[in-house]
Amino acid sequence: MLNTITSYGDGYVAVNLERHEGSVIVMPQSPVAAWPVKSFESLTPEHFDSLIEATPEVVIFGSGSRRRFPHPRLTAQLARHRIGVETMDFGAACRTYNILMHEGRKVAAALLIEE
Repeated sequence: MLNTITSYGDGYVAVNLERHEGSVIVMPQSPVAAWPVKSFESLTPEHFDSLIEATPEVVIFGSGSRRRFPHPRLTAQLARHRIGVETMDFGAACRTYNILMHEGRKVAAALLIEE
């Protein structure tokens, strides 16, 4: 079964009906992984570098309740590995992930749920 975002709201995302209340990485065929990010301001290059090994073609970064762009130095390693990054607000990131996943794309959603 592919990981589908079944609902989301203020402070949570549900994947295959399982609720997560902290930042997560969601990929179609991998277990949902906790993403150790507590706030937009605490993002480091290592947070994004952790996605390289999975080799997605695109990372959908859900930056919270509003769209905030990470500094290019944070995603530089992804670019070096030819992995695209699209930034959008949390809801748009969830919806876009589902669309790309259903199209069979190799996508990762990095969803920031701030504490």
